[in-house]
Amino acid sequence: MVGLKSGTRPPWVGLGASVWLQIASGNGYNFPLYSHSLKSVMGFNQHQITILGVANDIGESVGLLPGIVCNKFPPWVVLFIGALACFLGYGVLWLALTRTVQSLPYWLLWLALCVATNSSTWLSTALIVTNMRNFPINRGTVAGILKGYAGVSGAVYTEIYSIALRNSSSKLLMFLALGVPTLCFIMMYFVRPCTPASVENSAEHGHFLFIQATSVVLGVFLLTTTVLDHVLSLSAPISYTFLVVMVLLLMAPLAIPVKMTLYPMNPNRSGILGQPGGSSDHLIQGEGNADKTEPLLTPSNLGSFNEIDDASDLDMLLAEGEGAVKKKRRPKRGEDFKISEALIKADFWLLFFVYFAGIATGVTVLNNMAQIGIAQGVHDTTILLCLFSFCNFVGRLGGGVVSEHFVRSKTIPRTIWMTFTQVIMVITYLMFASGFNGTLYAATSLLGICYGVQISVMVSTASELFGLKHFGIIYNFMSIGNPIGAFLLSGLLAGYVYDNEAAKQSSVSCLGPDCFRLTFLVLAGVCGIGSILSVVLTIRIKPVYRVLYAGGSFRLPSSH
Repeated sequence: MVGLKSGTRPPWVGLGASVWLQIASGNGYNFPLYSHSLKSVMGFNQHQITILGVANDIGESVGLLPGIVCNKFPPWVVLFIGALACFLGYGVLWLALTRTVQSLPYWLLWLALCVATNSSTWLSTALIVTNMRNFPINRGTVAGILKGYAGVSGAVYTEIYSIALRNSSSKLLMFLALGVPTLCFIMMYFVRPCTPASVENSAEHGHFLFIQATSVVLGVFLLTTTVLDHVLSLSAPISYTFLVVMVLLLMAPLAIPVKMTLYPMNPNRSGILGQPGGSSDHLIQGEGNADKTEPLLTPSNLGSFNEIDDASDLDMLLAEGEGAVKKKRRPKRGEDFKISEALIKADFWLLFFVYFAGIATGVTVLNNMAQIGIAQGVHDTTILLCLFSFCNFVGRLGGGVVSEHFVRSKTIPRTIWMTFTQVIMVITYLMFASGFNGTLYAATSLLGICYGVQISVMVSTASELFGLKHFGIIYNFMSIGNPIGAFLLSGLLAGYVYDNEAAKQSSVSCLGPDCFRLTFLVLAGVCGIGSILSVVLTIRIKPVYRVLYAGGSFRLPSSH
């Protein structure tokens, strides 16, 4: 890795490394690539494979423990645990698939898959929390970038699986068991808490634009090459060329620290949030009062150094005992909340249910995408799944970019975009339910974009309302909506409706719009309720955003 000279910003090195690890954290998307081989080798029926799919969803979505650990230990510890879980989980699956170990019990495979995909929560938690703390005044943009790369990771793995691994499920499991941990060990050194970037200038804005542009090029490239390879059956040399280009595009974010090393920025030209002549001890001016200043977010109030936090708490307790200060008050929205403090806030539960409405309905369609396509006459659903993946990436990246622009220029809460996209999702589910010819691909594209927006906007909003100090556990609590939705709406509702319609047709596979019509109508209703709750939440938190983004820049709240 390139060395950093004075004047450069270490957070950019960590962000470049995090792109690779965020791709690695999407290992849960690989289940469809090896589930069919696991079914045939182990002699499982479809019900058993479906239950393994539930383990896949639970593992990649339940991350309360990583959220707790990331607030007490440095990022490399969290990444190391994720790498270990990946090695152990996928290692057991590889032993079963290759018959290296005979007669592994079903419960052990279920547990192994759960552990394997749970590695993604350890990786993504460390990356999201660390980078949002390193870039606190650009958290919406950072969340959109990282979640965007996570969304496109499925296409990256598919490219590796089809070209480098020659469609071998056993090689894929070995790659996941050995390749992902190796990448973690190489990159974990560079993902670390750094002094938060406090200067908003054209150069920094240009760096973010560069990463966003290269990620869009990567997404378009992956979609195009997947379609071309599927339609034209390209030769090996061309396929390997595509793979090399993909790797180069993934390396593009590392060009920023290289550029900053070769051409370091003059510190005298950098200012404080657009002001000239900043010093090393940066201060943020309070709104409408040029004489009063507040300290910039530092590692102590980010929770990066627990010793400092504990010392501050001890000093506060002593001061309270001596009567010097009054009892510590509860945090206000925009300040740092503990999870116990957040759980009693109406805004927390409003955000949870709004996110649940968008993510649970979307994951229901995603989990049943193959059956939905077949029911509507599309027997090869590869392009359908690739289209959803690409649009999901666009939604994640775009949700961060668009919400960041309007929150700074108009102080519009990010949740307004959750409202708009859920209204569109209602229309999309009605399009699915209609079963009209020609609507399937359009509905899939719209749903992918809206689904991606829900994810990136939730991450940024949760950090702004409840702070970054305990963000790891708060973010992962919100993510519980994914497996709950998969169980309730996908496993129970969609599966029940599909089986009933298939029984009426006296067939194993259901055909026609009736297979999922009732499911889509219910999903539309859930999103309709989510839209209403999102409007309520947006109105409630509007005053908070007026304070946080007064003057067009993020204003860190005073510590309490």
